[in-house]
Amino acid sequence: MFGQISAMNQGAVSRNSELLAISDAAREAFYELVEPSVAATLSKPALILRVTSALNDIAGRKMLPYNSSEIDRLCLQLVDEMIGIGPIQPLLDDPSVSDILVNGASTVYVERYGKLELTDVTFRDQQHVLNVAQRIVNAVGRRVDESTPMVDARLADGSRVNVIAPPLALHGTCISIRKFPASKLLLSTLVNSGSVSAGMAQFLALATQCRFNILVSGGTGSGKTTLLNALSKHISDDERILTIEDAAELSLDQPHWVALETRNESSEGRGEVTVRALVKNALRMRPDRIILGEVRGSEAFDMLQAMNTGHDGSLCTLHANNPEDALLRLSNMLQMGAEKISENIIRSQIVSAIDLVVQLERMRDGKRRITAISEIVGIEGEQIKMRPIFKFTLTQARGTQIDGNFSSFAVSESLIEKAAHFGQHLAIQACLNPSELEREGS
Repeated sequence: MFGQISAMNQGAVSRNSELLAISDAAREAFYELVEPSVAATLSKPALILRVTSALNDIAGRKMLPYNSSEIDRLCLQLVDEMIGIGPIQPLLDDPSVSDILVNGASTVYVERYGKLELTDVTFRDQQHVLNVAQRIVNAVGRRVDESTPMVDARLADGSRVNVIAPPLALHGTCISIRKFPASKLLLSTLVNSGSVSAGMAQFLALATQCRFNILVSGGTGSGKTTLLNALSKHISDDERILTIEDAAELSLDQPHWVALETRNESSEGRGEVTVRALVKNALRMRPDRIILGEVRGSEAFDMLQAMNTGHDGSLCTLHANNPEDALLRLSNMLQMGAEKISENIIRSQIVSAIDLVVQLERMRDGKRRITAISEIVGIEGEQIKMRPIFKFTLTQARGTQIDGNFSSFAVSESLIEKAAHFGQHLAIQACLNPSELEREGS
């Protein structure tokens, strides 16, 4: 039995997604043998031993109609209920799964390698889904019920969770989990996956080192946070970095990193701390760089003020489908934060603050690519003028297969001059050499 338990703990026994029924009498007997408060103090291997022993005891009393392999499965399901997140725990443990989407008790989707697929995972009923959702949000001091039906939370491993429950979710509680990657991706990893060319990756690494202000733009799930994490590897260890997020996802290695996270208001309507409040406070904390997980509203004004007043090298993201839309959205957000400032001044703020706009896209083949790295070069009429430094061009699309190539263009003298202060101007120019790009990509 102990060899069987050990193999099961190592994942040798398949975690079948079909939930095994357990009668009320058997469940009551089980919790007499495995007290939940005691179970919470045990390690997972010790808990598996305790649960297996209890189930064998109950099966011996003929209260469970299962064979030994089904008892093993039931053991894992009960352990997941007690210290995990129920039926979707195996999906959370699966390294190939990046997103878990629960649409009620009987419909669970996952994303693998950029593609959505329906699983055979189910919950017992709608109440079971709500119970799992409540366990998740309670762990971070929040709650989900009819009075608070929308909640953002975070799992112990850093994965981001959104819960929306009835009456807002008409067909039952929905749980959306964006998994925290087990390993931190590097720019070189993105090159190997075909998301960027070698020249683009080197350019972005140098741009980060040279304290260019970078705006990362893209749709939902396009890889914006992943890119921020990869760029952060190229920030010096002697800089003080502040990250600001709604739900913390960034994970930096630098020793002088301070992570800040917003707080929702309490059930009494008090205690809310917004992104804008955190940006304002961050400016009083003597940061060398500020990394803003996502710009959504009036905090954009304070972020650009910071970029324009000595906090260069800052990074932020926003949702937009192309670089032009990104600047339009940013302009609208700036007006939210400073209603009395004219559009001309807002455009001037953007041009003086931001050096690069990096556009990401998740394409039909499931691959996330950087489709453009653009430089902001000035104002032309009533428009902010940009020009591409790198661009992905689609050459052929066959079904879900995408073929294309990365092209490079010239960079302005002002960016070359900024890189020269860090002794990297020649290296920046070398990234743009087409023949070098071909050698690096071969």
